[in-house]
Amino acid sequence: MDHQPSLTIAVLTLNSATHIRACLESAAFADQVLVVDSGSTDDTLKIAEAMDAEVHVHADWQGFAEQRNRLLKHAAGDYIFFLDSDEIIGPKLRQEIQTIVSSGADGVWKIRWRIVAFGRELTYFRSNSEVERLFVRRTVRCFTGVVHEQAELTAALPRHVMRARLLHHSRETVAASLQKMTQYAMLGAAKRAEHCQRGGVLRGLASGGWMFFRLYFLHRGFLSGGAGFLYCAFFSLEAFFRYAALGYDKDLKGDVRRK
Repeated sequence: MDHQPSLTIAVLTLNSATHIRACLESAAFADQVLVVDSGSTDDTLKIAEAMDAEVHVHADWQGFAEQRNRLLKHAAGDYIFFLDSDEIIGPKLRQEIQTIVSSGADGVWKIRWRIVAFGRELTYFRSNSEVERLFVRRTVRCFTGVVHEQAELTAALPRHVMRARLLHHSRETVAASLQKMTQYAMLGAAKRAEHCQRGGVLRGLASGGWMFFRLYFLHRGFLSGGAGFLYCAFFSLEAFFRYAALGYDKDLKGDVRRK
């Protein structure tokens, strides 16, 4: 490259006042800190603007993929890192991102999480989920999908997993977790309905039971006390109700909601 590659950190928000300050502070090293808001009614926009983030409001919700596509349209950096409003980039991850950007390399980089749930970091929980977050901007055509949206690239690129983990405030309260569980269960059901998959109680029990066993025992959620149990239980219930809704709810497309 003839110039030093630049970085955009792109954040989706909706009523994110609780964590948005810490989130944007951790992103301040980027050349462009970009926020696309989905119509917040709390202090999210006020905080983001006070921290000199570039803020765009797109309140006409059309799904997660479309909001990410709007982030892409506003992004000016050679690289783009997608950061959720309840996530914080620590010093080691910041250094790793900067090293990748400075290299000018092509590729897609995945992150893994450090999980905070119900006021406690789940220190012994083995979160092996890998999510694509850092891209060369020119290689991303668009995002697709109603939930767990995927990037469509202009070419096949190597995938890498970043060493440092991203701090994720996954679950704050039981009440908020119930709302989030409902939202993602219905989004997941709608996604499967589009592919003509079958649902029902037995499929839900199988999916939810395996999810709980995998997270609580194999991923060592049991070592994190009550917070670990609740974290695993909510994901398991989400898996159950995803297939229950798929089997019994007839109009799933109407259940797509905001983040």
